[in-house]
Amino acid sequence: MRTGNLGAAGLKRRLRARDPMWAYDRLPAPLRRWLSEAALPWSPASAARAFARALREEGGEAAALARLDRIERATLARAALTPPSSAAAPSPPPGRSPSAARPSPEPGRI
Repeated sequence: MRTGNLGAAGLKRRLRARDPMWAYDRLPAPLRRWLSEAALPWSPASAARAFARALREEGGEAAALARLDRIERATLARAALTPPSSAAAPSPPPGRSPSAARPSPEPGRI
């Protein structure tokens, strides 16, 4: 399965009902600029909702964009706590380093 820019964050993929570029083009310019540098793949609809709410509650464009930064950082922090897909190797038992899980080769044998 192709993950695009989701990487190994473990975030859910969602189907879109509309053309995302059409929706993106209708966003305010400051929000489009912010989205172009965002770390996560925001949908135009969720970005517009979050931006509109932040504008209402924060009162200004700069404060609203700062709030979007905080929302994104919180999402990234949650994703970092979520284990990646099952393709990752299991971690060693607590108290053991990954190198201790494998025996080292005997001297002179490689």
